[in-house]
Amino acid sequence: MKIARIRKGASESYGMIHGDSVLSREELAKQLNVKLPDSIDEFLFGNWLDKIRNAKLTFSGKIDQYKLLSPIPNPPKIICLGYNYLDHAKEQGAKPPEEPVIFMKPRTALIGTDDSIVCPKFVTQLDYEGELAFVIGKECKNVQQEDAMDNVFGYMAFNDVSARDIQFKESQWTRSKSFDTFAPCGPWITTKDEVKDPHNLTIVTKVNGEVRQNSSTKNMALKIDRIVASLSKVMTLEKGDIVATGTPSGVAVFMTQPKFLNHGDVVEIEIENLGKIRNNVVFV
Repeated sequence: MKIARIRKGASESYGMIHGDSVLSREELAKQLNVKLPDSIDEFLFGNWLDKIRNAKLTFSGKIDQYKLLSPIPNPPKIICLGYNYLDHAKEQGAKPPEEPVIFMKPRTALIGTDDSIVCPKFVTQLDYEGELAFVIGKECKNVQQEDAMDNVFGYMAFNDVSARDIQFKESQWTRSKSFDTFAPCGPWITTKDEVKDPHNLTIVTKVNGEVRQNSSTKNMALKIDRIVASLSKVMTLEKGDIVATGTPSGVAVFMTQPKFLNHGDVVEIEIENLGKIRNNVVFV
């Protein structure tokens, strides 16, 4: 299933996506003859999907009638990995990690597809990072690797937007990656049962139509089961946590002649079977 947080006019809700069609919460409730929760968090993590998985549903709405919002509005944590693609580690002369190298983004960085990445003019090296993100579906701690995938709810595209001029002046990366709007994601969550192998998905980033990143999640150094197991030994993972798994090669900063983002640029990140997010860049 594909579940999106949606807005039509001033009304915010959620719905299910099938191709270019939408089944809103209100229509879903009518077809099932049940009262559904108001919040997408309760819907996603309250066993509702098991109740409707085999129901015969009619998708009558059109996706272009809605604004797609960031799928998880208030995640407990946004955890991001560095150096986790073999090709990205190679392009910067780094060794792939044996354990996750992590940093955090605040939830105020989240935006959805078609929202603007808004960057202060004092940033001089704005960069993109197309990534696969997964969402935690169960609270877990000290998970064994063989059980780790049981705690994954689903997947989406993610852009770890980075101010490189700030990042490489400091010994840690949080400030450079935590600006408001620096975490575009979506366009919806695809549940894990629809993703046969999350480690074999094409991931492509384009800027103004030019392909900048063209890789596959098979190049991830640490796979998702290892990531979940390792993180859960450090912190309790909670329902709704977003984990961005790192970026492949092709980011601007490691080009021979870097092509950083400029005012008016359009960044598109598409992951096979998961959809595409599209954001324009605005310097203020």
